[in-house]
Amino acid sequence: MDEQMVSERVRQKLQDVNTAAQNYLSPVQDHVNFTLQQVYFKCAYECFDRRRSQQEIGNCVENCSVPVVSAQQRVENEMAKFQERLSRALMVCQDKFDAAKLQQAKTSALNDLESCVQQTTEDGIKMLPLLAERLKSSFSINN
Repeated sequence: MDEQMVSERVRQKLQDVNTAAQNYLSPVQDHVNFTLQQVYFKCAYECFDRRRSQQEIGNCVENCSVPVVSAQQRVENEMAKFQERLSRALMVCQDKFDAAKLQQAKTSALNDLESCVQQTTEDGIKMLPLLAERLKSSFSINN
């Protein structure tokens, strides 16, 4: 088995994780990017009142942005934790591969690497519905 073929299949597995993440998290992104942004802009529009000072308007607009900013941060934090877990698991695969290359045939080590990456990406994809549900629940998204 050729190292380049394995590398390409590993890349495809990682792309599968990205695709799954986009699919599972699209309702959450839609909620943040459209529903919460819309609420923010309506709220901010109401802040512009000639009877208010610039400072009051600025404070009002800033207060309007809190829900959307905190929602974006929550999504980013959850995704960062997911990516960190996935990266650590993939590093373990790489470490096992590096050790196996020293002890056995390169083909066997490549097979083990590919198998490890396969399992890691499958586990990651299985976690995505749970992550999406946790975010939906925290944003009270029904679907």
